Amino acid sequence: MKVVAHLLAAAGNIPNHPRWPLLVYPGAVPIAGADPAAAFEALFTRNRWPAAWRDGVFPFHHYHSNAHEALGIYEGEVTVQFGGETGVTVTARPGDVIVLPAGTGHKRLAARGALGIVGAYPESSRPDTCMPATSSASGSAAAVARVPLPACDPVYGAGGPLFDHWR
Repeated sequence: MKVVAHLLAAAGNIPNHPRWPLLVYPGAVPIAGADPAAAFEALFTRNRWPAAWRDGVFPFHHYHSNAHEALGIYEGEVTVQFGGETGVTVTARPGDVIVLPAGTGHKRLAARGALGIVGAYPESSRPDTCMPATSSASGSAAAVARVPLPACDPVYGAGGPLFDHWR
């Protein structure tokens, strides 16, 4: 269970999460079969993060002030900037999972090949999409602080490493 954690400071109108880091799970899901996205959808849903979409990452900075997000890369390669202009850049490949605590800014910088990502949010979440230019830093930070810890790690379930990093 290798997990790479990045704690991101607030950056302008992107609140990021004040306590919980961005988590990267390299090679968490084996890629196989005619529909590799289905493996992510089943895994996330089983762990109480129902799969919500198949697509990519927006090419502009945005965040969700009221929900955490899991991204499962099933095809192509994507380079994403997390945390705003002063944040961290991560390149993800098929099989990788990235878990963003509420408030984490993200923007696609580049993609190689046909990009395929499954996105998921904890049960009962209704994620908003906030953009720095139109969001209030203080209002968003307050909303982010109210988002509860999820019931399960989207990859490893109730006893997963997410809870070692998010306390």
